[in-house]
Amino acid sequence: MPKHIYIAGPYTGGDVAVNVGKAVGVGDALAESGAVPFIPHLSHFWHLLWPHEWEFWLTQDLAWLAKCDALLRLPGASPGAEREIAEAERLGLPVFRTVTALMYWLAQQE
Repeated sequence: MPKHIYIAGPYTGGDVAVNVGKAVGVGDALAESGAVPFIPHLSHFWHLLWPHEWEFWLTQDLAWLAKCDALLRLPGASPGAEREIAEAERLGLPVFRTVTALMYWLAQQE
């Protein structure tokens, strides 16, 4: 069964388009490897049409995180990603800081 991977990383710090692009690129690579990524950065497009406060988005994201098997933390400062890591740890989910480490873990799960 494929593993569901939550991608945490910067969104508003720096260029939002670049941050979304990086997260989607990593998510695409994970999907190509057989994992099922959850990319919270994609709510950017929802937010463009129906804006909400930051806490709304974080609440949505943490609900999805609880359905995942692991978290991948992308580089860069992000208060939201740090809260997502804290929640992943509280849930007992493994937290990875490199794609290489995550891919090794995924291979061990097969």
